[in-house]
Amino acid sequence: MPDPEVPVLTIEDLGVLRAVEVDGAEVRVDITPTYSGCPAVDAIRDDVVLALTAAGFASVSVRLVLSPAWTTDWMSDEGKRKLREYGIAPPSGRAAVPTGPIRLALSVRCPRCDSLDTREVSRFGSTSCKALYECRGCLEPFDHFKVH
Repeated sequence: MPDPEVPVLTIEDLGVLRAVEVDGAEVRVDITPTYSGCPAVDAIRDDVVLALTAAGFASVSVRLVLSPAWTTDWMSDEGKRKLREYGIAPPSGRAAVPTGPIRLALSVRCPRCDSLDTREVSRFGSTSCKALYECRGCLEPFDHFKVH
């Protein structure tokens, strides 16, 4: 099932799909949004219900699981590859355990020309889970999926 905000990714690629339990004609699905206030969570839930109902399940329940919080560590390698091909810089590295107010600068590779000569323009990009960057090499703006 595609993610409503990044249609080249499935919710499984993104790590939002956490669990699926099937018991005869009943299915229970756990999802964890990328942010607790993610505006796409209702669309994801509705898409899951529609797809599983269309597949013949008589009873579908979708549970929103907020703990543990979603992390970019849950994204698949395939999902990161798809992001890059779509023009969004995938998260680099693994999510760190917060140790204070210091934010480390990351080298973010441009998904278009592969340059590391990039800069963050805005901490928030097209969605809360992405930051807006600019490449100094090809001069193109691009989203970067933030590590968290």
